[in-house]
Amino acid sequence: MAEDEVDAVVVGMGPGGEDVAGRLATAGLNVVGVDNRLVGGECPYFACIPTKMMVRGAGALAEAGRVPLLAGTASVRPDWTPVADRIRDEATTDWDDRIAVRRFEDTGGRFVRGFGRLTGPGEVTVTTAEGERVFRPRRAIVLNPGTDPAVPPIEGLRQTPFWTNREAVRARALPESMVVLGAGPVGAEFAQVFARFGVDTTVVEAAPRVLPGGEPEASETITEVFTNEGITVRTGTSARRVRYQDGRFTVELDSGQSPSAEHLLVATGRHTDLAALGVGSLGLDESANTIEVDERMRAAEGVWAVGDVTGHGAFTHTSVYQARIAAEDILGRGELTADYRALPAVAFTDPEAASVGLTEAQARRQGFPVRTAVTGIPSSARGWIHKAGNEGLLKLVADTERDVLLGATAVAPLGGEILGAFTVAVHTQVHLAQLRRMIFAYPTFHRAIEAALDELVD
Repeated sequence: MAEDEVDAVVVGMGPGGEDVAGRLATAGLNVVGVDNRLVGGECPYFACIPTKMMVRGAGALAEAGRVPLLAGTASVRPDWTPVADRIRDEATTDWDDRIAVRRFEDTGGRFVRGFGRLTGPGEVTVTTAEGERVFRPRRAIVLNPGTDPAVPPIEGLRQTPFWTNREAVRARALPESMVVLGAGPVGAEFAQVFARFGVDTTVVEAAPRVLPGGEPEASETITEVFTNEGITVRTGTSARRVRYQDGRFTVELDSGQSPSAEHLLVATGRHTDLAALGVGSLGLDESANTIEVDERMRAAEGVWAVGDVTGHGAFTHTSVYQARIAAEDILGRGELTADYRALPAVAFTDPEAASVGLTEAQARRQGFPVRTAVTGIPSSARGWIHKAGNEGLLKLVADTERDVLLGATAVAPLGGEILGAFTVAVHTQVHLAQLRRMIFAYPTFHRAIEAALDELVD
C-alpha cells in the first residue's frame, strides 16, 4: 500500500473543496485533492448551472405565452432538445471534468481519483482503481464530501426506475406526465420547468405547503402560480407506496389519492454517509447528519469541514464562503470567522422566491420582538407596468428593539436580484430609518422595498 506525506488532503472536490484546495496549493502547500466523482461537485453538473439553463428555457416559453396580453400574437412549440444540448455541451461538457481537474492542477495541487476516508488521526486512505493509497497530511485534512439525493423509505420505491435530480438533468427527452415528490426548491423548480415544457405535472409535499422552509406568504404565491399554470399541488400528504407497472408509476398517498404518471422524480432532500467517510475514527458521531464545526470550520484537531456537511445550507455560495475561512485558518492568516446572519437563498421558480436572514417564525422562536411588513409586487409601479407574470410580494421581518432587519423575502420576477439590497441591510444591521432615507430608483421592482419600509418606519 503506497503511503505519501503531504501538507494537506482535501476529501471531496465540490465547490468548497476545490476552492480551499486551490487556495492552499496557490499558497505553496503540497496539496492532494481527492474525489471519486466529478471535480466541481453537484453544482456545475447536476444542480445550479444546468438547472438554471432549464429555468431559462422554461422562462422563455412563459414569456412567449404572455405576448397576447402585452404585444400581439405568438405561436410557441416547446422543444426540450435545445435545453438538453446546452446542458450537455455548454454546462457539463458531457459530464466530463477534465477541465476542472486541470484548473486545480494548474494551482500546483495534485488530484487523485478515488474514494477517500479517514482511517485515523492525520490519515486519509483513498481507494483508487489501482488500489489503496494512504496520505498523511502534516497540516490539514479538509472534508467536503458533498451530498447524494436522499431516497425516502417508501414501500416499493427502490424497485422502480425513479429519477433524482441527476437523471432529470441528463434527460434527452421529457415524459408526457410526471409526479414530483418534494416541493422544496429543487422539486419546485423541476416541477415548473417540466410543466412549462408540456409535462402533466403533480407535486406532492408532506409539509403543509410548498417551499416549507420559507415564509407562508411566499408559499401561497408560488402555489397560486403553479395552480394557474396547470400544476397539480398536493400538500400535507405523504407517499406510502409506489408501484411501477406497464411503464407508469402510481404513487399511493396517505390522503387516499393515487396520482399516476410516466415518470417519478424524487426531490426529498440530500444526505451524506458519515460512517463511510470514517469520521468515527476521529471520535465524531458517524450516525449524525452533519459535522459540527466552529466559526473557523474546525471539526477536530487538524480537521476542517466545509459545505453541505456542516449543516449551514446546501448552497454553493455557503460552501465557497466557508472554504475561504478554512483556508485562511489553515494558513494562519487573518481572523476570518463565519457569520450566517445574512445567509441568502433563492428558489429559481417564476417568480423567484428569495430570502435572507430569519423568517418571521424563526425570529419569534428565537425570542426577538418582531414586527413585519408585506407589500405586493403587482401594486408597485413596476409590477403594474409588468402586468403579465407580475405575481409576488416583499416581506420584511424587523427587530422592534434595535430597529434593524432580521430577515426579508422577495417573491418577484428576478427576486434574487432584489435580495441583494436586503442581504446588505441584514448583514450590516443598517437602521430602518436609514434604509427609509435611501433613494430607490423608479420604476423598479426593488422600489417596492420603500413601500414595505413605510409600514415599519413611523
